[in-house]
This record gives sequence, structure tokens and C-alpha cells, in this order.
Amino acid sequence: MGSIPIGGNVNTFKQICIELRQKDHTLNEIARITKRPKTSIFFHIQNVPLSQKKKKEIIRANIERLKRTSPNKKGKSLKSFKKFGKWNKNNVFFISHFLFDGEIRYNGCVYINRSKILINKMKDAIGKIYSYPPKNYFIQESGVYKIAYYNVALASYIKKRSIQLIKQAPYLVKELKRKLIQAFFDDEGCIDFRPKANTRRIRGYQKNIFVLELIQKLLVDFDMGSKIVKPNEIVITGKENLNKFQKEINFSAGVKINGNRSNSTWKKSLEKREILDRAIHSYQN
Repeated sequence: MGSIPIGGNVNTFKQICIELRQKDHTLNEIARITKRPKTSIFFHIQNVPLSQKKKKEIIRANIERLKRTSPNKKGKSLKSFKKFGKWNKNNVFFISHFLFDGEIRYNGCVYINRSKILINKMKDAIGKIYSYPPKNYFIQESGVYKIAYYNVALASYIKKRSIQLIKQAPYLVKELKRKLIQAFFDDEGCIDFRPKANTRRIRGYQKNIFVLELIQKLLVDFDMGSKIVKPNEIVITGKENLNKFQKEINFSAGVKINGNRSNSTWKKSLEKREILDRAIHSYQN
């Protein structure tokens, strides 16, 4: 059917729309025939229903279209990541880091850190379940690295497992508890050692008080005392506790403080574990 002349008054156009609708044309079809916008047409035909036969044809056509496109969509959203069963050091490592210095969003997972070593470890760990590389970013002003895995299905799975990790952490074997605690202090912790002020303490920051309480409970399993300083800090003090932390947990090799900060005590980027060692050795026997 060719295009219908639409010059003339509004009543003529209205009648054309109604007649086309009565012949079982859809809104899109009438728009193509009349070359008028759908908003103008809808006003005239909204009370003229399609026949049941036409409605069934539309439903069948939609189903067939979904059948053709669903396999492709499924492949793109799942993007072949491996789900895991039991907790091990690898999956506790990357789930913990997403929890502490990362973001688990609807459309993907992001990890942000100043340490290139931790960034690379995260890539290796996630690579064991997800074969696609992340998007890589470097924020020049702050010297921070960011990696992002944009996959809705993966993000949903990581979120589910992160909730499980928090709930199941108290019942994990000791080596996995150790991995979780180390991830927390690598991401959120620092060593506050100021010899002139006679200050030696490990500090960890987290807005979620439940997480601080969890870390405190896990430290008890390693015979370490700590205290929560509200609103958002856990503190470990005393020679015995610092010694135990160094022996049982410690900061990861290569994880450094930001020596460029204006309030930096050391004025250079030392490894956190090196500062901890200095603090312990500064105690007088």
C-alpha cells in the first residue's frame, strides 16, 4: 500500500487512522503508511483495538525474534566465568579485596589500589575463574591504579559470594582467615610508628562496623588483642600483639605507604612491613 495523502483537515487524518486501524494495522504500520509521528496517530486509534488474530500474530513474531537473539545475548552476559565451590586462598583473596578496596556494582566489579603489586595479584587471581582481561586505568593525580571487570553476571556472582564470605569467615580454616585479615590490612590498614611520640600501632579503617567486629573476632583466633575505636577504626597495640601480627599475618611484600602525602611521617614510600619491623625492633628489651 502506498503512502496516503495527509493534506486537508484533522478530521480527514483522524478518519484515515481509524480506517487503517480497523483493517488491523499496528501503530508502527500506520506511522509508516501515513508518514506521521506515532504520538499523533495514537490519540486517534487508542480506543480502536486490534483483533485477537492480529494480537496472536504479534505475540508469535516476538517469540520468534527472542529465540533468534537469546543465544547471542546469553553468550555476551555470561562470558564464560567459572563458578567455584569451596573456599580456597585464591578466591578468598580476590573476594576480600573487592570487599575492602573495591566496588561490586550491578554492571561489574572494580578494584582500586596504589600498589601495582596488589593490582597484578588481583588480575592473576581473577584470571583463574574469568579469562577476559579487565579495563585498566591509572589516575595520574593520585597515583592510583584501577581495574574493572564489566560483566553483569560476574558481578552478581561476586556479590553473592562476598556476602557468603562475610557470613562464613568465622568458620573458615586458619589459613583462609589469615588471607582475609591480610587483605583487610593491605587495603585498609597502616602502621603508625612515631618514635619520638612513643607510638607503635597498626590501624585499620572501615565504615562498616560489622566488618571491624569480624576482623576483631578473627584476630582473636590468632591470640591477638585489638580494640575498635568508633566510628570506623580497629587498632592493634603492644609489643606482643605486633609481634604476633608480624608472624601470623603481616602486610604483603611490596605494599607501601604513600610517602608523598603532606602529613607523611617518613617522607618516602616505605613498605608497610618494613615500618612494622622498625616499630617492633624499637622496643627496648
